[in-house]
Amino acid sequence: MSDGTGIVLPALPVFGPQERVCGNCKLWAAHSVDHRGWVGLCRLQSERGLFPPSAPLCNKFLPRGVATPVAAETARRQRAVRDVAPVVRRREHSPDEVVDLEGLELNMTRAELMELIREAVGEGGDTPPLANKWEGGTMKLVPGKSDVQGKDIPIDTFFHKIVMVRDKLRVMEQKLNAHPKLTDAEKVEMQSYITRIYGSLTSFNLMFRDKEDFFVGSKTDE
Repeated sequence: MSDGTGIVLPALPVFGPQERVCGNCKLWAAHSVDHRGWVGLCRLQSERGLFPPSAPLCNKFLPRGVATPVAAETARRQRAVRDVAPVVRRREHSPDEVVDLEGLELNMTRAELMELIREAVGEGGDTPPLANKWEGGTMKLVPGKSDVQGKDIPIDTFFHKIVMVRDKLRVMEQKLNAHPKLTDAEKVEMQSYITRIYGSLTSFNLMFRDKEDFFVGSKTDE
């Protein structure tokens, strides 16, 4: 198996039908190879991140070859229509409470904002290339105390996590800009928060091979 760049990847592991592991689930999708071998994402539980196909199955098990229950999935995503209560400052974690972020009051409930975040986290684009000088490299974490053991992390593994953060921020930005319940002023305010996050992440631009993949913050952050 090749990844399209001429690099030969190991074959995906094969599990017996009686083995209840994620590799037997139709909802687990192979993504890439790291120090653990093949890793992939769960289409239903994207918050799990990348994990090997040998991980134990969850209660959402669906064997490969079985059609996804479209109606059930659609019903799961549908949200009941709620009346927006008067704007209040956040005190409790109520699903119907209007969100207040550092004094910013939004015309949407906490449950609606969390749904927006969950949708954004589950999406991403193609993985950009790592700068050539870092390929095959290792990031060393050296503790300040001599009696504490350090840790080595493959740079490509760390880079993948940075890319995931970048892609999720981009999707979040798109979702917020297109949200029908936010006013233009609220969208501008939320965009400023995202721009500041981009600015905080510009230190990682040296890991990207192509400049168009860089994090871009405000002019004062660049």
